[in-house]
Amino acid sequence: MGETSLRKRREDEKSIQSNEPKTTSLQKEVGLISGICIIVGTIIGSGIFISPKSVLSNTETVGPCLIIWATCGILATLGALCFAELGTMITKSGGEYPYLMEAFGPIPAYLFSWTSLIVMKPSSFAIICLSFSEYVCAPFYSGCKPPVTVVKCLAAAAILLITTVNALSVRLGSYVQNVFTAAKLVIVAIIIISGLVLLAQGNTKNFENSFEGTTVSVGSITLAFYNGLWAYDGWNQLNYITEELRNPFRNLPLAIVIGIPLVTVCYILMNIAYFTVMTPTELLQSQAVAVTFGDRVLYPASWVVPLFVAFSTIGAANGTCFTAGRLIYVAGREGHMLKVLSYISVRRLTPAPAIIFYGIIATIYIIPGDINSLVNYFSFAAWLFYGLTILGLIVMRFTRKDLERPIKVPIFIPILVTLIAVFLVLAPIISKPAWEYLYCVVFILSGLIFYFLFVYYKFGWAQKISKPVTMYLQMLMEVVPPEKEFE
Repeated sequence: MGETSLRKRREDEKSIQSNEPKTTSLQKEVGLISGICIIVGTIIGSGIFISPKSVLSNTETVGPCLIIWATCGILATLGALCFAELGTMITKSGGEYPYLMEAFGPIPAYLFSWTSLIVMKPSSFAIICLSFSEYVCAPFYSGCKPPVTVVKCLAAAAILLITTVNALSVRLGSYVQNVFTAAKLVIVAIIIISGLVLLAQGNTKNFENSFEGTTVSVGSITLAFYNGLWAYDGWNQLNYITEELRNPFRNLPLAIVIGIPLVTVCYILMNIAYFTVMTPTELLQSQAVAVTFGDRVLYPASWVVPLFVAFSTIGAANGTCFTAGRLIYVAGREGHMLKVLSYISVRRLTPAPAIIFYGIIATIYIIPGDINSLVNYFSFAAWLFYGLTILGLIVMRFTRKDLERPIKVPIFIPILVTLIAVFLVLAPIISKPAWEYLYCVVFILSGLIFYFLFVYYKFGWAQKISKPVTMYLQMLMEVVPPEKEFE
C-alpha cells in the first residue's frame, strides 16, 4: 500500500521541463552537447594515457605506432556510423542488445547482455578506475611503483563514488560528465599545444627514419590494435541511452560525427607530443607517460598533469557507468536478467539497481585485476560482439526492409567493419594463444546455462530462488518496475 501511494504521488508530479507528468520511466534529458560530452568524455579517459606504451611495444617504432592510432580512429568512426543507422532505426536504449534481439533473436542478445554484465563493462570500469588510481598515486611514489594495495583500494573508492552519483540522479551524472569532459579537454590541450611548440622548435629527432627497424607480425599488429581501440572504446556509448536522448534522429548521428573525429585528431597530436620529448625507449620505460611528459615540459607546474589526468579518467569512468547501467536495465526489462535490475528508483527516476549491481561486479574485477590482461580480455569480447552487431545490420538490410532508416550507410562500410572484427577476434588466438581468450569464451558460453534455467524454461525452483531476492531488493531500494514492458 505504501509503495503504491508513493509511486502514485511520483507519477502525479509535473516535470519542470515539460507539461507532461513524470512517470517511472527514463526521461529524455540528454541533449546534443551532453551527447557529445558523453562520447568524448567516455573515449578520452585512461586509454590515451596508458595505451601508448602498449601500442609502441607491439609496433616497435614511431611510424607504425602513429599509423595504428590513425587507423583505430578511422575504424571507430566507421563502426559508429553503422551504430548510428542502428540507433535511429531501433530507438531503444541498451546499445547492442536490442539490435541483436531484432536481428538474431533472444539467445545472441542474451549472451551479449550476459557478457557485458560479467566481462566487458565491469572490466572496462575496473581498468579505468585502476588507471585513475595509478596516476593519482604516482606523484606520491616518485621513482617507484605505487603499492598494489593502495592502488586497488583507491580504485574501489572511485567505483563506489561514481556508482553513487549515477544512482542518485540522471542530471547529476550528466553534469559530472560535462564538468570532467571540460577538465580533460584542458589537459589534452596542454599536452597538444606543448607538443606543437616543441615540434616548431625543431624537436623532430624521434620522427626521423620512423620506420627503420620495424619488425611486426600479425599477432603484434592485432595486440597493437587491441590497445589502440581500447583507447577509442566508447564510440558506441550514446546508443546505450537512446531513450533518454532528445531528438535522437538528429542528435545521435551529429554527436558521433562531431565527437569521434575530434578524439582522433587529439590522439594523434598527443602521441606526436609524447615523441617530441621522449625516445621510444624512454616512453616504454616510463611508469606514467603523461606524468613523464609533464615533468620534462611543464616543470615546476608539472603537478597539473596527474591532477587533470585523474579528472580525465574519472570522467571516462562516469560515462561508462552512466551508459552501462542502461544496458543491464534493458536486459532486466526483457527478462534476461533478474527482474529487479529493470526497476527504477521511485525517488530518483534512475535505474539504481542496475547501476549498483554493475559497480559491485567491477569492484570484484579490481581484486585480481592487471591492466594489460584486462585490456586484452575486454577487447577480445568487445570486438566479438561489435562484429556480430554490425553483421546484424547487414542481415536486417534484407530481413527487415520495412524498418525506417533515417540514416543509411553504404553497405560496404558494415561489411568492411565486420571483416576487420573477425580478424581482430581470430588473429591473436591463432598467432599467440593466451589463457584469457579461453576464459572469455568459457564465460560467454556459461551464460547459456543461466539462459535456459531462468529465461527459456523458467524452472520453478529457479524462480523460487530469484523471486524473494527481487522482493527484498524492491523494498530495500524503493524501486518499481518500468512503466512499459520491452517490446
